[in-house]
Amino acid sequence: MTSDDDKRTPQEWREILRSWEYPEEVNTGSRRERRRAKKAHRQAARRRTKQWVREERRRDPIRPTAALVIVALILGLGAGARWVWPALSGHDDRPRVSASPSPKPEDNAPPGTNQTPTSSPSSTPSAPKVPLTKPEPVAQEAIRQYLTRNPPADHKPSAPVLRAAPYMTPALVENLTASSDPAWDKLVSRGGVSTVREIKTGPAKEGLPVDTPVRVWRAVTAKVHVEGYTAYDEEHVLQVEVTNPSGTAWRVSRILGL
Repeated sequence: MTSDDDKRTPQEWREILRSWEYPEEVNTGSRRERRRAKKAHRQAARRRTKQWVREERRRDPIRPTAALVIVALILGLGAGARWVWPALSGHDDRPRVSASPSPKPEDNAPPGTNQTPTSSPSSTPSAPKVPLTKPEPVAQEAIRQYLTRNPPADHKPSAPVLRAAPYMTPALVENLTASSDPAWDKLVSRGGVSTVREIKTGPAKEGLPVDTPVRVWRAVTAKVHVEGYTAYDEEHVLQVEVTNPSGTAWRVSRILGL
């Protein structure tokens, strides 16, 4: 039996795509932030579409009519994006207001004055703001920074890892940045921004190694609030290993439960 969706023509699908409205959260902020948020939203939509296609193929071999609908949907997404945002295709005919460039500080400097170039943001971790003298505050701050996420501003899942890097060992930072992050993808698909509202440490669960002068395990419980298409709260209970091989600084070396 043929469904109503199979009866739709490509033109009807294009009309549906033209009427598609983005969430209000995507239309806030500066022009660059809006473009980045819309790009993240489109990428998440494409990932969900691809996942849906894969699931449908596993359940039942795809029919020719359904294949045409999927192709029309993907093509329509691209065409709709160019129609809504002409600047993406390089043919933006909207009028622009030209502004005179602001003078750089070095332009007004007296002759012969040495100017120190402004360094661009890098991936080098900043100095820790929490002392590394005790394992519990280090574990809390590492998890707080890692779970505080703002995809429109962070752009990629490695940004929270780099914020938490001052409280982690280099090996753990490398492992987290090289691994996929389903929690990030979930947050992007929901248009969410996560904030840690409460965090505490306690004894680790049974079965983990006992404490030593250079290694301890702690259970870190973080209550996270997410603002997105819908607002909701999450609670994460993570088993965290904190080590101090040099005797001068504690850092998180392993996290279980991500």
